[in-house]
Amino acid sequence: MTIGVFDGVHRGHQRLIEEAVRQAHTRGVPAVMVTFDPHPIKVFLPDRAPVLLNTVEERFRRAGELGIDAVLVIDFNRELAGLSPEDYFQTLLVDGLHARCVVVGQNFTFGRDAAGTADTMREQGMRHGVDVEIVDLLHDDGLRICSSNIRAFLADQDVARAEWALGRPFTVAGEIMRGAGRGGRELGFPTANQYFSDDVALPADGVYAGWFTVLGEDPIDGDMEPGVAYPAAISVGKNPTFGDKERSVESFILDRDADLYGRVAEVSFVDHVRDMVKFDSVEALLEAIRADVARVREILG
Repeated sequence: MTIGVFDGVHRGHQRLIEEAVRQAHTRGVPAVMVTFDPHPIKVFLPDRAPVLLNTVEERFRRAGELGIDAVLVIDFNRELAGLSPEDYFQTLLVDGLHARCVVVGQNFTFGRDAAGTADTMREQGMRHGVDVEIVDLLHDDGLRICSSNIRAFLADQDVARAEWALGRPFTVAGEIMRGAGRGGRELGFPTANQYFSDDVALPADGVYAGWFTVLGEDPIDGDMEPGVAYPAAISVGKNPTFGDKERSVESFILDRDADLYGRVAEVSFVDHVRDMVKFDSVEALLEAIRADVARVREILG
């Protein structure tokens, strides 16, 4: 088993999961990922809780793709955090999961006041007859691959760098909802609008090139198919030209026309096109949108 928050399931997390899967196959036992919800920081320092790079359900899917057989989601609370490292190991890993081997990262901490470290985990493993594998942190290009750095890339509009750290494009998934309706009616560029809570990570406001995929299997009314990634110009922000108050992700799917309301779609960000700008006129905005679409075609090929 391997244990951690796994927010984003980035390349560093993937090394942990792959090692856990390898160890499980060697022993002929299931490979289990243990994760937490809510994020531990949200329990103790809610004002400093990080935005999340993916949902718990997304962690399930990514873990399964990497060979994990089961995921245990622990409701992180003060009672659990208050256990001594010794009781934590005994209660969760020995009595609860009957662990044969535990795989953790070099910077893993656990138990009351985060007193337990990876070395503590190894000591407890020796005491209880549980193998403990400690995986070195992943560094690439002089930078540690971690969730905090990925959030920083998104805040800098560097979705390409976020993709590099994640090992795949940064994505968000949500229901398509009705917006102001001006995209198709007034501008001629209808968009699929999605809204997310404040605890969901998004790239900083701007226009991006990316891919738009409708999830599920039900047929779509229009010329799109579920499960197919379509090129899109994606706007993130409050649309300052029209003074919108709610931040949204608006995707203009190139060369397609379909009724998507109520469907759930995944948006994958590939590259930054331009910053969010307040235009003095609708004509200036339309000129910029046409340029955005041309740039998206160029980026996505």
